[in-house]
Amino acid sequence: MIILVLNCGSSSIKYQVFDMSDGHKLLAKGLLERIGLNESIITHKPTGGEPYRLITDIPDHTTGINMVMEVLCDPEHGVINNVNEIKAVGHRVVNGGESYTDSVLIDNDVKKNIEICIELAPLHNPANLKGILSVEKLIPGVPQVAVFDTSFHQTMPDYAYMYALPYEYYEKYRIRKYGYHGTSHKFVAAKAARLLGKDLKELKIITCHLGNGASITAVDKGVSIDTSMGFTPVDGLIMGTRTGEVDPGVLVYIADKEHLNVTGVNNMINKKSGVFGISQISSDMRDLETAAEAGNKKAILALKMYAYKAKKFIGSYMAALNGVDLLIFTGGIGENDFNMRKMICTDMEGLGVVFDKEVNNGAKGKDLLISRPESKVTVMVITTDEEYVIAYDTKTIVEKMTTATTE
Repeated sequence: MIILVLNCGSSSIKYQVFDMSDGHKLLAKGLLERIGLNESIITHKPTGGEPYRLITDIPDHTTGINMVMEVLCDPEHGVINNVNEIKAVGHRVVNGGESYTDSVLIDNDVKKNIEICIELAPLHNPANLKGILSVEKLIPGVPQVAVFDTSFHQTMPDYAYMYALPYEYYEKYRIRKYGYHGTSHKFVAAKAARLLGKDLKELKIITCHLGNGASITAVDKGVSIDTSMGFTPVDGLIMGTRTGEVDPGVLVYIADKEHLNVTGVNNMINKKSGVFGISQISSDMRDLETAAEAGNKKAILALKMYAYKAKKFIGSYMAALNGVDLLIFTGGIGENDFNMRKMICTDMEGLGVVFDKEVNNGAKGKDLLISRPESKVTVMVITTDEEYVIAYDTKTIVEKMTTATTE
């Protein structure tokens, strides 16, 4: 079964194509950038083949997905003969609200619910919906599946997901913590347990998905009980350009002093803050670490703040779980930045973490145990693969649908 996985952003489309017939085989992946802008870019990478790059105008998502179909079938760069070989399409959808605890086959009701949740994820859900509608137009009749970032966290208890705001705002506007990166947190928790030869349902796990967007989740017996991102992906950890948790009174104060409207405040907390805002250099950890090595005080401060906030969340989730068996690092920073992992895990012996700094220095982009044998808490680097999870869920749901139809 050939499955196309789409992750549609406001001006981008990430895609991967899997052959799920026997296990899973990645056939190709790619990225479309600057959709709706001049000089859009498509980068296509067939597995085992030469990368292909084209600069052209891509006015909208339908045009972009059509270009994906064309390059997948291209005689020179393609990996399939025609679009009819694509048997299903899986979509990353950022927010499914409270309606979905798992991935679902997309029908009219699902599309309506994704549209309703646009106000909860205004930067992501509109693009996710555009991707779904574009596929309907280009390859009608092909089953599509929605895999929600929020679904894994729907097991959180109400005392963890509610805010101490007037209850009427939850009733009227669904104001609550939703959490994000759920696909990644779920995947790495299960993968780590499998690699250790342990039963996921017997473990207390803290998963740290650290990237330009970052979140930490407390997983008890395979179930999310709390997570750092909140109503939006701005809450929680310090991120590339997002504030993370902040005293809301500060925002009121700055808005008053700087004469910012709602759009201005939103722009500040999403695009101008985080390690970029502190360092005034970059949102990329590699740039910050280079600057810190050269003695830049703001870069050093940004790195220390990032690590300190992550450490505090880990400690708080140890309390929420009443102990922890396994601490996992994943995501672009979590998998590759050994310096940040070291900063976070240093001086945590009192919490049962005995970190192996030498092994950690060799852990980059691979699954590895990075705690010492005497550590009460096992610490691991686990590579995530959200696209494979989307492909797997899509295959499972479509096969069930086909079986039910033929019975």
